[in-house]
Amino acid sequence: MVTLDARPQLIDALSALRDRVAAVRLPLPLPGAPRARQTRTELLAQLDDYLVPRLKEPEAPLLAVVGGSTGAGKSTLVNSLVGRRVSEAGVLRPTTRTPVLVCHPDDHHWFAGMRVLPHLTRVWLPQQDETEGEQDGAREAADAQNSLRIESAAGLPRGLALLDAPDIDSLVVENRLLAAELICAADVWVMVTTASRYADAVPWHLLRTAKEYDATLVTVLDRVPHQVVAEVSRQYAALLTKAGLGEVPRFTIPELPESAGGGNGLLPTSAIAPLFAWLAHRAQDPAARQQALARTASGVIDSLNARMPELAAAVAGQYAAAVRLTGAVEDAYDKERERVRGQLRSGAVLAGDARTRWRGFPRDSSAGELLDALVGSLSALLQCAVAAADERVQDAWRREPAAEAVLARAGRPDLESAERIGIAVRRWRRELEELADEEVRRLELNLPPDAETVAALIAAALLGGRRARGAGERLAERIGAKGALRLRDKGGELMATYIDGVLHGERDLRLAPLDALEVTPEPQAELIAALSVLQKER
Repeated sequence: MVTLDARPQLIDALSALRDRVAAVRLPLPLPGAPRARQTRTELLAQLDDYLVPRLKEPEAPLLAVVGGSTGAGKSTLVNSLVGRRVSEAGVLRPTTRTPVLVCHPDDHHWFAGMRVLPHLTRVWLPQQDETEGEQDGAREAADAQNSLRIESAAGLPRGLALLDAPDIDSLVVENRLLAAELICAADVWVMVTTASRYADAVPWHLLRTAKEYDATLVTVLDRVPHQVVAEVSRQYAALLTKAGLGEVPRFTIPELPESAGGGNGLLPTSAIAPLFAWLAHRAQDPAARQQALARTASGVIDSLNARMPELAAAVAGQYAAAVRLTGAVEDAYDKERERVRGQLRSGAVLAGDARTRWRGFPRDSSAGELLDALVGSLSALLQCAVAAADERVQDAWRREPAAEAVLARAGRPDLESAERIGIAVRRWRRELEELADEEVRRLELNLPPDAETVAALIAAALLGGRRARGAGERLAERIGAKGALRLRDKGGELMATYIDGVLHGERDLRLAPLDALEVTPEPQAELIAALSVLQKER
């Protein structure tokens, strides 16, 4: 017989693996990402709510979670097993909102703390000598969101706890998610369906999941009309066998007046006695209990061998998509930076008003007017480069489904790019004028040249390309060949720094929403490494 492995080394390996799973981020809307997010959620639920706490405290009571679809009679079944109404049952669906856990009074300490389902607030309602109305009022007060209502019942055997979960097909999304999480916390899965719905897809999805995890599973076919009990049971058994679940214990409960819920109706003891005996045996017989716990725990651990690589592959896909998105932005801005350099060499900035000012300088245009025109033309050139890069990015990102998540966070950085570029170019002009002023002061002449004129000439030489070949000669006439060469070198470095700064800054703004998603390659390797450590410990 398989026994429950609760070695500290195994628990440590599982805890480390849990931390790696929790660190996974899957923000990009890639194909398969929803399934990977669900896998991550289920893994955390099973590790936090079941596997780690179970291995740390193997002597804790056996937890049987009663799950099923809307109207399956889960609450009525739990009430009947307990022997009194602890969970609301009725014709209005979905009835079960707040999950209800029932245990023997001697076992309440196991569940009053945060050992399992740590994110749910505990509300403890011990059985007292209260009127039914007082009990109803207390339960209504306990039915708060993100809470777990705990009740005690002496009718349950020690070592057994029942948890009535919300409907797995609830119209309320939060209820469906909570139901799935609660089932992941179970030592024993009790799946309840009805004669009219036993072939529905939802309960079969849970049954197949239980088979995949090799969980300790029992099924209840509820509300079966007397006249078709044999036929429905036979058909249900055939479906279970076809699904590879033929050995799963199966209990049938006929349709009874109490099955409709409402009032204080409990099913007759004879109707639920076989199921009660099966559960009590699993809780009280050491061998049966060990078998149930070991099977479910081992099944979950074994399932990690397939689920962890799938999650790691999804993480790798996220990173690959992020690299493609980043590469598209970087490639677009790199191309535009090279194009801007080529345009500067060809004198593209010296066009329009700037060219008119240069031709009229110094007779019809002042140095300040020429600088203003050059600054405006350089700003326009850089704005066109940014717009062209953005268009390249958009064309590339249209082919990437992952881009949706980035665009949703990005806003419109282009709306303010013109202002940012203008500020940067004007700052470059001021620093260029400061360089020109320093060079003029270095000359120590009685009649030094006008610093603004020197700045205008070096700007024209740097930005005008072939169209401003005479700017260098005029500059050399005013400050000497060495000074002109020195100023051109410094001014050129300054211009390159500012142009690169503008384009890199705009590029980084486009990448910021993607960077904020923190899609990195490390989690993939960390997941595989954590799984490898776990496999060695087993």
